[in-house]
Amino acid sequence: MYNVIILGAGAAGLMCAITAARRGRSVLVLERNRATGEKIRISGGGRCNFTNIDTSHEHYLSANPHFSKSALARFTPDDFIALVTKHGIQYHEKKLGQLFCDGSSHQIIEMLESDCEERGAKIVLECDISSVRKDDRFVIETSQGSFESDSLVVATGGLSIPKLGATDFGYGIAKQFGINVTSLRPGLVPFTFSRTDRSFFTEISGVSLEAIVTCNGRTFRESILFTHRGLSGPGILQVSSYWNRGDEISVNLSPDVDLLEFFKAKQRSSVELTTALSEILPRRLAKQWCEKYVSSMPLHHYSPRKLESIAAQLHSWKLVPEATEGYPKAEVTVGGVDTNELSSKTMESTRVPGLYFIGEVVDVTGHLGGYNFQWAWASGFVAGQYV
Repeated sequence: MYNVIILGAGAAGLMCAITAARRGRSVLVLERNRATGEKIRISGGGRCNFTNIDTSHEHYLSANPHFSKSALARFTPDDFIALVTKHGIQYHEKKLGQLFCDGSSHQIIEMLESDCEERGAKIVLECDISSVRKDDRFVIETSQGSFESDSLVVATGGLSIPKLGATDFGYGIAKQFGINVTSLRPGLVPFTFSRTDRSFFTEISGVSLEAIVTCNGRTFRESILFTHRGLSGPGILQVSSYWNRGDEISVNLSPDVDLLEFFKAKQRSSVELTTALSEILPRRLAKQWCEKYVSSMPLHHYSPRKLESIAAQLHSWKLVPEATEGYPKAEVTVGGVDTNELSSKTMESTRVPGLYFIGEVVDVTGHLGGYNFQWAWASGFVAGQYV
C-alpha cells in the first residue's frame, strides 16, 4: 500500500514522484519499459532539450489555451535550471531559448532517478498493468503483483514514437472513469505529399533553408528540410501541430529579400531566372522550382506583371500535404485528456477524487524547443504538491 502510485516513469512521472516523496508521501512508480525516461534519452539528438527559457502559455496548444498558465507559473524554467545546476550538469542555449545538456541526456535521467532514490520513491520497471480500479482506494493489478494507493497519477504519455513503448493506455484509463478525451493526432511531425508531387521533393531531398511557414493563422520562421517524401525541419514540425488533413500551408522561401525588387534590379542584365534565384535559394531548389512552376528565361524577357507573379508565388508558396508521417515520426500527440475535466491548480480529475493526469497524456501540447519537457516538469510538480 502506498500514498501515491504513478503510472509512467517519464519526465512528468519522475518529477511528480520526486515532489510527492519530498513531502513525505510513500510513492511507487510503475513503468512498463526496461528503463526510465525513454523520450528524455532520445531528446535533442541525445543531449536533451530540457526546457526553454522563454516559456509562456502562448507556446502551447489546448482546447483551453489558459489551462497551462497555473502550472507553468508555479514551476518555471528557472526552477528546473536550478535543479540541473545543483546536480552539476553543464548546459548551453542552442537557439531561441532552447537549453541542452553539454553532455548526454542520460545526465537528466540520472538526476531524476537519484532524486527519487534519495527521497525514497520506488520505481518498478518492466511492469505490465492488467487492470486499474477504484474501491475505497485505487487497486492496480500488474505482472509484478497487486498494489494499492490513495492517489493515482497517470503519466503514461501519448501515442508518439510507439517504438519507445507509447500506447493509448492513459486515454483508456480516462475513458474507464468517464473522463472525456479530445480527438488525437500526431504533432511536431513531417509532412508527406502525393505520389504526383513526390518526384519534385525527391529531386531536392536533403536541401534545407530558412523560411516562414504558415498554417491556419499560425506562423513560424525556422529552417525547413526537403525529404524524399515531402517536408520536414523545425518550421514544418511547428506548423504540423496546427494542420488538419486537407489544410493548405504557405511557405515564404525568401523571408529576407524582396524578390520583386531583386528581379527588377537584375532585369536589365541577361541573367536567367534560375541563375538569379540561385543567389537567394539553394541552387537545386531554384532549378527544381523553376522546372515545375515557370520556364526559366533571361529576366528581361518577363513582363513586369509576370515577375510580380513569380515573386509573389515564391513569397507565398501554397502547398497541400497529403498526410503526415504519423505517430512513428511525431514528437508529440496533439489532444488528450480534456482539460475541462481537470483542475489546472492540481491536475486532479474533477470527476474522480484522487485521480490525476500529467504530461503528454493531457490536452496540452507544446511547440518545438523544450516546451513539452517544461510542461512535463510543471504538471508533474504541481500534481506532486497535492497527491
